[in-house]
Amino acid sequence: MAGPRALLLAGFLLPGFLLSEAAKILTVSSLGECSAGESDRDGGSHYLLVDQVSQILQDHGHNVTILLYGGDYLIPSIVSNFKKKENAYQVISWLLSEEHEKELKKYFDLFMTEVLHGREAFDNIVKLMEQLGIQCSDLLRSDIMDSLKNENFDLVFVEAFDFCSFLVAEKLGKPFVSILPTPFGSVDLGLPNPVSYVPVFNSLLTDHMDFWGRVKNFLMLFDFSIKQWRIQSTFDSTIKEHFPEGSRPVLSHLLKKAELWFVNSDFALEFARPLLPNTVYVGGLMSRPVKAVPQEFENFIAKFGDSGFVLVALGSMVGICQSQEVLREMNSAFAHLSQGVIWKCNPSHWPKDVKLAANVKIVDWLPQNDLLAHPRIRLFVTHGGLNSIMEAIQHGVPMVGIPVLGDQPDNLVRVEAKKFGVSIQLKQIKAETLALKMKEVIEDKRYKSAAVAASVIRRSHPLTPAQRLVGWIDHILQTGGAAHLKPHGLQQPWYERYLLDVFLFLLLVTLGTLWLCGKLLGMVARWLCGARKLKKA
Repeated sequence: MAGPRALLLAGFLLPGFLLSEAAKILTVSSLGECSAGESDRDGGSHYLLVDQVSQILQDHGHNVTILLYGGDYLIPSIVSNFKKKENAYQVISWLLSEEHEKELKKYFDLFMTEVLHGREAFDNIVKLMEQLGIQCSDLLRSDIMDSLKNENFDLVFVEAFDFCSFLVAEKLGKPFVSILPTPFGSVDLGLPNPVSYVPVFNSLLTDHMDFWGRVKNFLMLFDFSIKQWRIQSTFDSTIKEHFPEGSRPVLSHLLKKAELWFVNSDFALEFARPLLPNTVYVGGLMSRPVKAVPQEFENFIAKFGDSGFVLVALGSMVGICQSQEVLREMNSAFAHLSQGVIWKCNPSHWPKDVKLAANVKIVDWLPQNDLLAHPRIRLFVTHGGLNSIMEAIQHGVPMVGIPVLGDQPDNLVRVEAKKFGVSIQLKQIKAETLALKMKEVIEDKRYKSAAVAASVIRRSHPLTPAQRLVGWIDHILQTGGAAHLKPHGLQQPWYERYLLDVFLFLLLVTLGTLWLCGKLLGMVARWLCGARKLKKA
């Protein structure tokens, strides 16, 4: 008799085999909307995530086409990488005009310069998003859209921070699913959001809030809503240009229109919170089989014996090694360790007047996943990108985080709350402080124990992330959509969803009843007073 695990696997995987033929699926990824890369391959994490999804769906038997659009102004290696790569799926690429790419690069460079100096001004984000809206207009009016319409795809797979991909799906008139590459809260998916224990994005709070924490979280909800509206409104011109009046989509409504929401996180990291049936965790999609570490790394690790080594990788988009002051402080901090240090930092950027610490090896490429799985690793120093954190959790490695931008501070709040790492702000990095943080995590075995416990949670799911992804997509293809998974509340106006109309009605009824009672009591009182006067008379 089949066990419950086998039955569960069959329940998820059989719908795929029941499909009469493979589905045609379009995945969409902007080359220009990539956060810091976490993989050992070239490129940004958002692109790599969509690439991995495309590979998984293609391997499962679907016919997948990926639309890559934008430019190489963020990470030039992405464009050359996908051109060289032999993909199982079909690739359609569309690049910006040279003029628009220069303009976009100018705003992006300004944004990154401010971020690396600790000034992540929201206005700079809005200006960058306005340029992305212009890029989206160029794409929607291109000949590629006509060829995509002719393909007649069954489903479109989009990425949450690429708003243009939602408009592509809407323009094609096809159902779509979306993946959130960051923790919950960074985008409003229409989920229940009890602010008493669900931290608002960028609040840097945990699910354990005291009174003042709840006050801060409540107020930040309004700030978050206003910022979301400002960001999404940068695409208003694009929507007016490409959709006829009367049928123009609203971005906030499009987010809630997704058939399924996949979230690139896991219970091992996230705080427990209410979910809807069409919301699925797939954190760990980027996990790959562990390979032997190249001999040059093994030779370096062997020099330090049982002391082990520390891995340092701060993402491909943030050129942190170009910051001379931070580089010097980090190099001095590593010199205080008894462990070897393997540091992903382009040697060509290393200043000639700084002597590299004797226990440090710098490389412009490293096999991050394989090094995290190495038995002698003691610590991972990371920028806090979600893919990097999920890889560290997979292998039970404690962390010291140096967040720079975006969701990284929130990710590391969760790491600290789960007690398998600590964080330090980029602007606070001093050799002594960083060295103390690293020694604390290496020497206090409680961090390692918590990291191993998180690894057990991450690995013990009955289905792998890829099986969950494919199983649910096959399910909605087989059933013709996910209407049965989405509550009606997603279609309600906000005042209905939060019962504000009901509260207003009950308030008016209560006030009306009190007013009427007051009038009746006044009439009774006047009548009694009149009766007494008559008796006296």
